[in-house]
Amino acid sequence: MNQILTRTFVSIVCAAIFSPAAVFADDEVAQKAVLITGASSGIGLKATEKLAANGFYVYAGARKEADLKRLDAMDNVSSVRLDVTLQEDIDSAVAFVRNQGRGLYGVVNNAGVGSISLLATGLESDMDFVFDVNVYGPFRVNQAFLPLLDESDGRTAIIGSASGTIARKSSGIYSMSKFAVEAYTDSLAREVAGSGVHVGIVEPGGFKSGFITERAARALAAANKGEIELPAEERARHEDAAARSTAQREPDEVADAILDLMTAERPKRRYMVMPNERQAQAVIEAAMRRLVQLNHDQPYAYDREGLIAVLDELLAEISKN
Repeated sequence: MNQILTRTFVSIVCAAIFSPAAVFADDEVAQKAVLITGASSGIGLKATEKLAANGFYVYAGARKEADLKRLDAMDNVSSVRLDVTLQEDIDSAVAFVRNQGRGLYGVVNNAGVGSISLLATGLESDMDFVFDVNVYGPFRVNQAFLPLLDESDGRTAIIGSASGTIARKSSGIYSMSKFAVEAYTDSLAREVAGSGVHVGIVEPGGFKSGFITERAARALAAANKGEIELPAEERARHEDAAARSTAQREPDEVADAILDLMTAERPKRRYMVMPNERQAQAVIEAAMRRLVQLNHDQPYAYDREGLIAVLDELLAEISKN
């Protein structure tokens, strides 16, 4: 009788230890978690889907109730009410993530907005709004979550833009914000060097997102209220925003780059992700043009051979990293 009871007890214990629920609980604890801001559409939504399908648990930041419910319905995803311009939202998100008990391995600073006015005649409030989201947003979010990333030797990504290299006349304020996060990426990476936290930036070109239509709606509304002046050509572009957005490619390659940044043994500092060769060449040429202007007819300029020697050194350096 005692032997039967002993065998029964052992069977119960083994069933409890090796049951699917128990195994799942262990997997859940081991599962790396990533926070994504602006996860309701475009690049943020694609990144949420991609990371959740590749072993990550995603805390998906959004502002609207309908978006939060839609994100909660996805596997391996929990929505987080998160407006990156509100410190109380960020603090609440930190508390929520800590209370989940998974820790945090990654942050994807994706939330972003476009500018609606020109530099010569535009609104200072437009610049304030764009920088509040695009520059101060990553600054606030990373500051708040870096202690968690320190604990996991994790990674933080900033979603930049081709406009962080190319400054066009119709998007000066937006380009300023994206140039700013280029410098932010490099400086933060140097600040946390040796801590185990990797800092990288993903720089997409013209992919499909809600960005174009949101910017167009804001611009047209401001013009109709008389807050800004829209030249006929600019108004036509904004009115055609939905059609232009539909013609663009889905940002699958951008999500792939974010996944690589979060999983590669040696992730890159910069991921340039363009939908075609023409855009890629434009970005590289813009960076080279700035280099040539910095070097041309300056007191301490390199000659052609000197420039090539520096290029060779930098290529050798990056191949080792």
